[in-house]
Amino acid sequence: MRQEPRQDPAPLSRHLRIHQDRGHTVLELRGEIDIAAATEIAPHLDRVTGQTNARVVIDLLPVEFFDCSGLRLLYRARSRVLERGGQLQLVCAHPLTLRVLKVTGLSRLLPPRTTLDAALGQPEATSGTL
Repeated sequence: MRQEPRQDPAPLSRHLRIHQDRGHTVLELRGEIDIAAATEIAPHLDRVTGQTNARVVIDLLPVEFFDCSGLRLLYRARSRVLERGGQLQLVCAHPLTLRVLKVTGLSRLLPPRTTLDAALGQPEATSGTL
């Protein structure tokens, strides 16, 4: 039986692509995540994180720039997912973004994985406090 190649959906915007992978909804953020991008991404993020028992991965690998607007998106996503009994994983390998996550303490609440495969194979992110 011939297997059809997997087609990735087109990006919802130039800063966001959402797809399903191994039972998780993956939000792939792209490019420069600043206040303008965050405004564009927020409604899609809220739709995904507003579901009960959602299994969500936020993938920052294609991100080139990440400011406090992006941090707010991550914190909001984490809060919304945990309030609804879901799971949230974060994928990030960029040294500057990792540093921002560590300095702000968000890396303790949402420990970043270095690959999508690692995130999809991990249990729920910690629900600790700052």
